[in-house]
Amino acid sequence: MKSVLCFGDSNTHGIDPTGAGRFDRSIRWTALLQGLLGTEWHVIEEGCGGRTTVWEDPIEGSKNGAAYLVPCLNSHKPLDLVILLLGTNDLKQRFGLGPEDIARGAGVLVDLCLASRAGHGGRVPEILLVAPPPLASLSGTPFERMFAGAEEKSRLLGAHYEAVSREKGCRFLDLSGVVRSSPIDGIHWEAAEHAALAHKLAPLIQSL
Repeated sequence: MKSVLCFGDSNTHGIDPTGAGRFDRSIRWTALLQGLLGTEWHVIEEGCGGRTTVWEDPIEGSKNGAAYLVPCLNSHKPLDLVILLLGTNDLKQRFGLGPEDIARGAGVLVDLCLASRAGHGGRVPEILLVAPPPLASLSGTPFERMFAGAEEKSRLLGAHYEAVSREKGCRFLDLSGVVRSSPIDGIHWEAAEHAALAHKLAPLIQSL
């Protein structure tokens, strides 16, 4: 059996944009991906709301993805594939980051995977760096002030993530045009988008 680690934030955790909490497992993209891949793959869901790439959150705390990633890799190894899907929370106004710095933070996560030797026989697992989709309009949502100025920045992430993936020599996927952030809260994904991501990822993973 092959293993894929899905390392992300609240959209990997499966938060419902309506505010109803967490989607049932049958709706979340990780479980749908497991169903599409079948018994030959084990999909490991590692999503945490508010998680950043490399930044310490002075308000929420314990959200630094880089601090958690290495222990996580060691816990689940040997791994065939690591999917890195972070960056949305880096857009929060409190961090004051531009899209290039956010992509560089994602690149640090790639470096940690490369150095971890968490693949079979101490080799490096395949790495898929995923650029999160652009935010929807935040006007009138609970996140409007927290993510002030983030909409425009989010539309630039794909190009910067792709540049980082080329530099690091890892695989890349841009979710722009694949997944749409919900107009309900501007950030999280509705059920259909979870399905869209699972169906996009499955053939990519099977081609490895």
